[in-house]
Amino acid sequence: EAPIFHVNGDDPEACVHVARMAVEYRQKFKKDVVIDLVCYRRHGHNEADEPAATQPQMYQVIRKHPTTRQIYARALMEKGVLDAPEAERLNEEYRGRIEGGQPLPQTALGMIGNEYTVDWTRYEKGDWDELHSTALAAPEIATLAREINRVPENFSLHPRVARIVADRERMAAGEIPMDWGFAELMAYGSLIRQGSRIRLTGQDSGRGTFFHRHAVLHDQNREKFDAGTFIPLAHIAPNQGDFVVIDSVLSEEAVLGFEYGYSTSEPNELVVWEAQFGDFANGAQVVIDQFIASGEVKWGRICGMVLMLPHGYEGQGPEHSSARPERFLQLCADYNLQVCMPATPVQLFFLLRRQMIRPYRKPLVIFTPKSLLRHKESVSPLEEFAGSKFKAVNWEWNENIAPEKATRVVFCSGKVFFDLIAARKELGRDDVAIVRIAQLYPFPHEEFQDTIDRYKSAKEVFWCQEEPGNQGAWHRIQHYLLRHMRQDQVLAFAMRKSSASPAVGYLSLHSEQQKELVAAAFAPIGDNLVLPVQGTARRGGSDVD
Repeated sequence: EAPIFHVNGDDPEACVHVARMAVEYRQKFKKDVVIDLVCYRRHGHNEADEPAATQPQMYQVIRKHPTTRQIYARALMEKGVLDAPEAERLNEEYRGRIEGGQPLPQTALGMIGNEYTVDWTRYEKGDWDELHSTALAAPEIATLAREINRVPENFSLHPRVARIVADRERMAAGEIPMDWGFAELMAYGSLIRQGSRIRLTGQDSGRGTFFHRHAVLHDQNREKFDAGTFIPLAHIAPNQGDFVVIDSVLSEEAVLGFEYGYSTSEPNELVVWEAQFGDFANGAQVVIDQFIASGEVKWGRICGMVLMLPHGYEGQGPEHSSARPERFLQLCADYNLQVCMPATPVQLFFLLRRQMIRPYRKPLVIFTPKSLLRHKESVSPLEEFAGSKFKAVNWEWNENIAPEKATRVVFCSGKVFFDLIAARKELGRDDVAIVRIAQLYPFPHEEFQDTIDRYKSAKEVFWCQEEPGNQGAWHRIQHYLLRHMRQDQVLAFAMRKSSASPAVGYLSLHSEQQKELVAAAFAPIGDNLVLPVQGTARRGGSDVD
């Protein structure tokens, strides 16, 4: 029952009129509308093609038919809007901009209204390494935390949600450390109070797929349409920025495509798309490859959107384990993406804040946790939010592991860090340091070099990951590690064997593999040795492979 507007492609003014009418219909009635643009290809499949070879009669007609530009120019001249020389001048000017590689949106949109254009110039020359504080003052954090926890009177929460809100009140008071869900909402709230806008979409984003976010509260005695929902982040300050959260349809390509387009037209809004499981980004791979990863290099389209992809091996099978970090890392070049795998809530807090505070916009891919959302060790004290910032490399947090005592340094990202910590404690190994790399790209060369320099007695460097050897970060990370290692050090790895599938389908087999890869990080080096390349160790280093 969608209306269909048929319009002749040779009538540009009619096309603009129909497009505007269709948008107004969509916005007013919230229903689909179709534009049937009746037109043709003048050059066939491409400009070097010869379409008459297969469609001779049709292309005899097309070649005799004047172009749309010629038809419209003639119509304007007949109305006295311009003359022939002016029409030719506009044509040559436009073609000259194309051949000169100059941007065209301002030229084209200037003819139909500049309200459609956005000034991105302040984001075009930002220094990637420029430092900007993302910390919040302790009093502001306490105030913000209380506002986020506010629930209307006579609003009946589900008992499990009520317990979560009660725990968050204790987190706000500093009685217990902060978990992932509250840290994320704190990041959004802090940005909103500063005037930024937030747009969060995904297949279960209001509640959170893993029952952790609860950005939208539901009254147990009323339906949604009868004041049965409340969004705390929409009511935290008088002049705050908008907070929009949308539970979207199960169509990753369509939703991510829309959110990408939205983010390229609005630099002052944090646009976040969350996959229900990180694996589901597969359904939007075309948008990621063609637009998010390469849109700035190809077309100069700046984009600061965030992709949240739940990732982690918990024995849930091939389709619910891996968000495919190897795919994103393979797309990385020219400083086009930020690829991060945080292991604690405070890291997520600062990642989201710096995305808006820094004076440039780059897409951010965050491999967010699943089981870590409720891990007793994966929490952050309240004071860390006030006196810290995002750290790409996180040194040993156990004071019993003295730097001069460590003979092996194990680098890792994400959830496996906590498995390694537990195994080291069980084995009683005080000679193995464990270091988290929270930002995989752009690789933190300086911070990594500082870590290598810190552990002067370590002759063995390990990379440990949950993913199989042909997946995960290993193939991208190994040459970075070798670049900074000393001549007396060797590199080894601990991971699952290479596999065509991201993960096994049985929990028992998953658990067995997980124990094996963790044990390998503490075992003597065997066939998992990668010989260092002579002469590659140097401080800093560029992003060139």
